[in-house]
Amino acid sequence: MADHKNTSENAFSEEERRINEAVCIDTARVYDSCADKDCLSDLRVYFTDAAQQIVDSAASVRCRGCEVLNVITEVEKVPFNKGFYSIDLTYFFRVELDCIMPSCVQAETVCGLCLFTKKCILYGSDGCVKVFTSEYINDEADRILPPCQTNPRAKVQVAEPICLDARLCNPCDCCNNITNIGCIPYCVRRCFSGQFVQSGNARSVRVTLGVFSIIQLERDVQLLIPAYSFCIPEKECTCNTEDPCESFRRIRFPVSEFFPPEADCTQDGNDRFTTHCGCCG
Repeated sequence: MADHKNTSENAFSEEERRINEAVCIDTARVYDSCADKDCLSDLRVYFTDAAQQIVDSAASVRCRGCEVLNVITEVEKVPFNKGFYSIDLTYFFRVELDCIMPSCVQAETVCGLCLFTKKCILYGSDGCVKVFTSEYINDEADRILPPCQTNPRAKVQVAEPICLDARLCNPCDCCNNITNIGCIPYCVRRCFSGQFVQSGNARSVRVTLGVFSIIQLERDVQLLIPAYSFCIPEKECTCNTEDPCESFRRIRFPVSEFFPPEADCTQDGNDRFTTHCGCCG
């Protein structure tokens, strides 16, 4: 037992010898976070005028893909619960759909917008100071940056959503009809060509999306950390000025792109063929 203690002390002393000094850094600390796995059912897809005409004539639709355009967050204090904050999140999705037309073999591809709102409550601690910095805005007034608010910052990490289902429907069959198309932020509207339409009699599309996300609250804090040494790059910068054809010759020929791999079919003890890919009889 004494030997084990001495070994630990020696190892700790060696680690101490590697540390040059303790330094103070200003960084963002995560006070609370949560992970969500949401299945968003029957979200209405909003189209621009040109895309809506194609949807009105379609016999069916299928989902080609989906991406997150933006997530707008609002952080507010929770009354009578010190240190906790409510986070209102609005997700904006760009959905790409194939519209199957009755008299055409080839499908028409259109893009639409759907959105989803949710709320969560996380702990973000308390802060009662205003933070000013010496940074300036590059404009004609050369104004100093406004002070930061005491509320913590909300940060959202979202994986690419999975489109689980898409179908034609009536607008009343969707669960997230919005009353005013004009409330869509400009940063989202500019990702689409044309004007969004909202007609009660028009055909609509509803989709079901699977979304994975991590939501966290963070504050700027000062932390004392051990410093070992400066981060000096060990790799030299190279400027490749050689003949591009010579560089191309060193690239191996992509055989697998032209010839798919053959199945590994072997015989077992009963004279039967076995394979892992199901290509042998």
